[in-house]
Order: sequence, then structure tokens, then C-alpha cells
Amino acid sequence: MAMTGFMEDLKVQRWDDHRYYHHSRINQSLHLLSAMSFVCAYVLAFKEPAMAALIGWLVAMVSRQIGHLFFEPKGYDFANEATHEYKEAIKVGYNLRRKIVLLTIWALSPLLLFVDPTLLHTVSPHRTLGEFARHVGYLWLVLGIGGLLFRTVHLFKIRDVQTGLVWATKILTDPFHDIKLYYRAPGRLLRGELFADATSMAHPGCLQESASVR
Repeated sequence: MAMTGFMEDLKVQRWDDHRYYHHSRINQSLHLLSAMSFVCAYVLAFKEPAMAALIGWLVAMVSRQIGHLFFEPKGYDFANEATHEYKEAIKVGYNLRRKIVLLTIWALSPLLLFVDPTLLHTVSPHRTLGEFARHVGYLWLVLGIGGLLFRTVHLFKIRDVQTGLVWATKILTDPFHDIKLYYRAPGRLLRGELFADATSMAHPGCLQESASVR
């Protein structure tokens, strides 16, 4: 019974994320690029975790957030009858403000290697640009895991344990779900369709109540 509730909450969180934050076909196409990059990073992580983190942050995360920050409409959402401010307030995961904070930490984090090249004695001081890049990758890997765990535990406290676990599951599986959801977006964009049809972004009848506001 609990698993049924878990899967239903996962379905609702995924749909809320789609209907509220993915109207732009450019944003959807960038999410497709991001998703494919994340899948590559997942595969590479077993052999080259530092390189996987570099791909995850530099390609997957940057393309994903460019889509949200620059191409997704910030005005009133008529399809869902919601203002941008409302959507930001009820966002389960990282809303735009939290994302900017996270991206700022990410962009500044390599400076730690100049303050302490050993990263608290976890690595040897870099001697080449390649070693520096690898150490940055390790740093960003820790930051990615830390960001996921921080928000998950935070949701434990402000919502409940299941909401946090559902959100963490959603984040980890988003690349696969996004490929399934947005693989047609580039073709539609090339045909001149800049935004998804409003009716396709409205809440479906089977999910009358958003998990975000429960």
C-alpha cells in the first residue's frame, strides 16, 4: 500500500514539474540534451566519476538551467491558472532562487583548490591542468550528492519523509523520464512550435490535487 502511494506521489511530482516548468520547446529540447548527457554521466561514473561529474555539471546542468532561466515563460500560466510567484512558492525541489544559489556555489567552488590544493588532504596538489580538472570533478561530484541529500533531508523536515524520498527518486530518474517525454521537442521546435499547446500542459483529470500543495 505504501509503495502504491509512493508511485502515485512520484507521478504527481513529475507531472507538476512538467506542466509548470516546461512549456517552452527550447527548454524541452535543452532538457533532452541534458537528459542524454546525464545518462552518459551515469554510465561513466562507474569508471571515471570525476569526468562524469564534469559532464553532469558543465553540459547536463548548464543546458538544463539555461532552459529554465532564459526560455521558460515567467508570466501568468493560463493553462494551469497559476502565477510564476505561486509556482515558485510551492516548488517541491529547487525553485529558481534556490537554483541560483546552488549554481553560484558550483561556479565558485573551484576556488577552493587554490585555497587548499589538497582539499583537506583528500587529493594530492595538482601539477597539471588535467589534474586540476579531475580534482574539480571530484569537488563537483561531492557538491551534486550534497545538494541532493540536503534538499531531501530538508523536505523530511518541512514536509514528510515520503515527499523527500519521492523527490530524490524523481531527480535521479529524471534523465530517463525526460528522454521519454521530450524526444519529439527538437522536431517540433524546427517546425516553428515555440511552446507546447496549452491544453497539453493543463492538469489531467486523474490528478486533481497537486502534491506540491498537499
